[in-house]
Amino acid sequence: MSYRSLPRWLIVVAIVGAAFVVLPLAGMVLRVDWANFLPLITSESSLDALGLSLRTSLAATALCIVLGVPMALVLARTRFWGQKVLRSLVLLPLVLPPVVGGLALLSTFGRRGLLGQTFDAFGIQLAFSTTAVVLAQTFVALPFLVLSLEGALRTVGTRYEAVGATLGASPSTVLRRITLPLVLPALLSGAVLSFARALGEFGATLTFAGSLQGTTRTLPLEIYLQRETDPDAAVALSLVLVVVAIVVVAVAHQAGEASPLRRGRRLVPDAQDSADIRPVERRQS
Repeated sequence: MSYRSLPRWLIVVAIVGAAFVVLPLAGMVLRVDWANFLPLITSESSLDALGLSLRTSLAATALCIVLGVPMALVLARTRFWGQKVLRSLVLLPLVLPPVVGGLALLSTFGRRGLLGQTFDAFGIQLAFSTTAVVLAQTFVALPFLVLSLEGALRTVGTRYEAVGATLGASPSTVLRRITLPLVLPALLSGAVLSFARALGEFGATLTFAGSLQGTTRTLPLEIYLQRETDPDAAVALSLVLVVVAIVVVAVAHQAGEASPLRRGRRLVPDAQDSADIRPVERRQS
């Protein structure tokens, strides 16, 4: 469809919307002190914050995959009482203010929290530690992966899985060789979006983990602190975060457009898989 087939007023409104997003970014680029850009982003505190953000965001993304994939599969492939309520609670961090999420985590894992007292008895303190940063980032990023993967699972349906089960594949084999390859682009896209959300997390991290340089002070927290003392450094670090976000969004978009069918991937087991899938040998796991 060509843009000529759209109403002109619609195109004008779209241009205004695009300008609303692009102009603030352009204004920030113009504010950058390019003469001192490298010294501003390579200071000790900046490098500590950037390194901590990357490490914790990767850890949070891994945790999102470990927890989110089973959650999405259960929500998409099963029916049980209270499922709608559970889905609403899982997606709640999407609309919940991050500070509220941080307070909820503190009430659960803090020294006087619901589970924190048990951990404290064993000498384990989660709050105001690097682990707390990972937990806060996972809390706010997990819904992105669950939502993306669940939608993909519902879209592709269950016919390929039914064929695999008919050939005698166990549930684990169907999951490993059919379901996950089929929704791999959505899984990658959800993981990348989770990483981006974890990288930009601020409120829950500050509330639950605090702001200790090298331990819990991530890049968004460093930008917030530099805004008061060194605005030029804050703008330079913000630009770094914007560049990373652009790369992440581009990767997520590319992953979302990928299709195992277009790549010619084999989604349904064939006769060559008889060593793993035998119609006469149904295995349960």
